[in-house]
Amino acid sequence: MPRTVLITGATGTVSTALIDALGGAEVNLRALVHDRARSPRAGGAEVVVGDLEDPRSLAPAFEGVQDVWLLTPNGPRAPEHHMNALWAARQAGVERVVRLSVVGAAHDAPNRSGRLHALSDRETEESGMRWTILRPHWFMQNLLNETGDIAAAGTFQLNMAAARVGMIDARDIAECAARVLLDDPDRHHGRTYTLTGPRSLGFEEVAGELGLALGRSVAYLPVSDDAKRKTLLGYGVPPWIVDMLEEYAQAYASGWGDFTTDTVAELLGRRPRDIADFVRDHAAAFTAADRRA
Repeated sequence: MPRTVLITGATGTVSTALIDALGGAEVNLRALVHDRARSPRAGGAEVVVGDLEDPRSLAPAFEGVQDVWLLTPNGPRAPEHHMNALWAARQAGVERVVRLSVVGAAHDAPNRSGRLHALSDRETEESGMRWTILRPHWFMQNLLNETGDIAAAGTFQLNMAAARVGMIDARDIAECAARVLLDDPDRHHGRTYTLTGPRSLGFEEVAGELGLALGRSVAYLPVSDDAKRKTLLGYGVPPWIVDMLEEYAQAYASGWGDFTTDTVAELLGRRPRDIADFVRDHAAAFTAADRRA
């Protein structure tokens, strides 16, 4: 009998890529969504509605599930949402949890996200189920937030100073998750995998790769934390998230993210996607984005 895999965070960047990565595999896919109108776009997953804020809503989604892909969005209540999901999994007799954490999650991480994720990582380890934790580095897909400025002005602004980051394509994160979920549950039990791209990059190098892909000049313009904060708040980003992003930026600017691992290659048997691959695959987004006046 095929195993049933529940995908949480099913409308997010990594989870939608994971649904694609599991498409055609001999598993029954079930996707947990808060709003049925935002159901996953691919993969033939059975869509179930539930809310990680409301543990009473979760039992139908977890019933009959063997494997859970557990992703909780960043926010001050993330450990509570994770706790609710993990409790529902235990009550339903789930065998394995594959959890998406964050790079550098630890009790002494220099950002609140890392410290909160460390709490949920430890809870996962103590859950009594088989578990695997993925800790990915900075997503290349974060660059898609800059498409408007790049399309309109050929520049993008981040408060990352001269940071170098072992950034990773979210598609590689999803394919690593799929590999773990499709392998025997014992193979990756008790493992924590830190996932990065193939090289650590400065954002001037990223701008150079964008320029090569687009056939025109692209420049990275470092800005202050205050300037980036004003921009993000102007777009309606919640203050807690703005604070969290600022903490990450400060950590990266200090050299905290300047490293890579070989884990993606070890899991997938191939080199992770390079920034050149990412910008080539997404070139249309950086040229066809709505131009802001």
